[in-house]
Amino acid sequence: MKRLYITEGEKVLYKNKECIIIRIIDVCTISIEEKDTNIIHTIPVNLVEPYDPNHISKIKEIHSLSEKEWEKALYRYNIIQPILNKRGDLALIQEVSNETKISIPTLYRWIKLFDETELVSSLAGKKHTGGIGKSRLTEKLNHIIENKIHSVYLTKSRKSITKTILEIELECNRLGIKPPHSNTIRNRIKNISEEERIKKRLGIKEAKYKFEPLKNHFEAEYPLSVVQIDHTLVDIILVDEQFRKPYKRPWLTLAIDIYSRMVVGFYLSYETPGALGTGMCISNTILPKEIWLEKLGISTEWNCWGVMDTIHVDNAKEFRGNMLKRACQDYGIKLQFRPIGTPHWGGHIERLLGTFSKEIHNLPGTTFSSEAERKKYQSEKNAAFTLNEFEKWLTLYITKVYHKRIHSSLDKTPEEKWEEGILGLGSQIGRGIPARIYNERKVRLDFMPYVERTIQEYGVVIDHIHYYDDILRNYVHDYDNNKKENKLHVFKRDPRDISIVYFFEPKQNEYFNIPYRNTSFPPISIWEYRDLLKKLKSNKINITEDNIFNAYRELNDLEEKVVRETKRKQKLDYVDIFRSEPLKTAHKTIESEIINTETILPFEDLEDETFTT
Repeated sequence: MKRLYITEGEKVLYKNKECIIIRIIDVCTISIEEKDTNIIHTIPVNLVEPYDPNHISKIKEIHSLSEKEWEKALYRYNIIQPILNKRGDLALIQEVSNETKISIPTLYRWIKLFDETELVSSLAGKKHTGGIGKSRLTEKLNHIIENKIHSVYLTKSRKSITKTILEIELECNRLGIKPPHSNTIRNRIKNISEEERIKKRLGIKEAKYKFEPLKNHFEAEYPLSVVQIDHTLVDIILVDEQFRKPYKRPWLTLAIDIYSRMVVGFYLSYETPGALGTGMCISNTILPKEIWLEKLGISTEWNCWGVMDTIHVDNAKEFRGNMLKRACQDYGIKLQFRPIGTPHWGGHIERLLGTFSKEIHNLPGTTFSSEAERKKYQSEKNAAFTLNEFEKWLTLYITKVYHKRIHSSLDKTPEEKWEEGILGLGSQIGRGIPARIYNERKVRLDFMPYVERTIQEYGVVIDHIHYYDDILRNYVHDYDNNKKENKLHVFKRDPRDISIVYFFEPKQNEYFNIPYRNTSFPPISIWEYRDLLKKLKSNKINITEDNIFNAYRELNDLEEKVVRETKRKQKLDYVDIFRSEPLKTAHKTIESEIINTETILPFEDLEDETFTT
C-alpha cells in the first residue's frame, strides 16, 4: 500500500524530484528541500508523493486468500502485534520468541512483511521464488543489525543513520564478522514505521500509539484513536437528477472522530444501511478529501485522513459481516461494538446527527421529525435538492460551518481540537500527521462487498445483466479440481453506475473493468434498476435484460414527452400572462426562480449497496 508519512526527515517526491521534509508548518502545509539543489519549497502536503524506489506494487488481495491463508496471516499478526507497539524492547522480542517457539529472525521477517504494506494480508506469505530476493544474512548478523538499530537509531539521542551503520560495522569487526552492505541497513531502517520513529526518537508515549478505551467511560486520547459511525434516514425528500421530480428520502452514514468531534467522512445514498454503505464511509474517512472537494466544486479545507485505530459501532448486522470484518482486520482497525444497554456509548454521533437534523429542517422538502411538527407543510411539493446537490450542501455545512463553530464540550472548534491533537500544544505531544494513502481505487474496492460468479462463454451475469470483456476468456468454464465444480470468481460493482463491474483477475492480482455485454444499454444506478424491477413485477412482466432496459427507455421517453408537453403548456400560459396586465408580476416571479437556479457539479466517486442477491 503506497503511503506518505508526514514527518521531518522523511523522503518524498515533488515534481519527480527527491526531496526531504524539513519542517511541518501545519496539518496540511510542509516545507521541503530538494536533495540535489537544496532549493526549499513550502507547499500543501497533497502535492508530494511517497518516495520508495523499492515499493512493492503487487499486493495480494484479501479476497484471493483462502480461509487457511487468512487464518495464517492473522496468526502471525497476533504474534507480532505486541512487538509492533514496542519495537525497541529487545526483552519483549526474546519473550515472544520463547513463548511461541518462533525464532527472532522469523519474527523480524514477519514484521518486515507487514511493514511493506501495513496490511495483515501481507503476512499470508509470498510465492516461493527459489531464494531470489531472500535475505542471506546469518542469524547472528541479523541480531547485530536489529540490536544496533534499536539501541542507536531508535533512541532519544536521535543519532543519524550513518552513525548507526558505523556502530554495526564496528561491532562486526569486533566479532570477526563481515559487515553487511550499508544499503541493507538503510533498507531495514526504512521499513520501520514512522509512528515508531517519532515515538522512540521524539518521545511520544506508547499510549499515543495505540488507544485503549477506559473501562468506566468512553473517550479518546488523540485524533483517529476512535471513530464512531452511525446511520440515519435524513428528514428531507430529494428530487431525481433528470426531471427533478420528488423521489425519496436519502440515508446518511456518518463518521465522527471522538477526540476532536471532526466529521472525518460520510456517505449518502438512497439505499438502506448495509455493508457497502458502511464500507464506503470508512474508505471516505481513510482517504484524503482534496479530489472529493474538487469534484464537488467546493473551495474549502477538510484536513482529515488516515487509518483509525478503532471504529465504534452499534450492533447492527451490517457491522458484523465477514467482508467488513476482514477489511478492517487487514488495515489493522479494531471493530468495537456498543455494549447492549449502554446508549451513552453512541452519544457523540447521535448528538451530531441531531444537530444536522435541525439545520436540514430549514431546507426545502424537509419532512421535519414528526407529522405534528410538519403540520400542513407539503414536503414533496417543495422538494428541490437532488442527491448530488444535497451532498454538496452537506459538505459545505460540515466544512464551513460545523468544523469552524465552537463546540460546547470542547470550548473550541473541532478544527482547532484536531490540529492540537495532531501537532501538539505546549507540553502536550501530538500524534503526528497521519500517513496519506495514495491508492484510492484499492481502498474503495477493499471495503466493497463482492459476489462470486462462474464465467461462461457469454461472460458473467449479475442481477439479470450480462457483462463481458476479453480478459474473461481465460476463465471460461474455469474448473476447481478440489471442489469438483466450476470455479467462482470475485466481482464488485459501483451502485451509482452499474454499467461496469470490477473483476478480480487472480493471476495479475488486480481488478479490471468489465462493461455491459450490450454496450448500447445506458448506464443506470442500482436504485433505478430496482425501481424497474418493481414495475416489471407489478405488471407481471418477465424479468430479462432486454425487458429491464426496454422499460427504462419507455419510462424515459414518457417522462421526456411529459416534460415537453409541460414546457409547451407553460409557454402558452406565459403568452397569456403578458396579455393580462394584472398578472405581469407572476412572470417576474417565474423569471426570478429561473435566474436563481444553481447548477451544481455532481460527485460520482462514492458507492453504496450494489447487489440485490
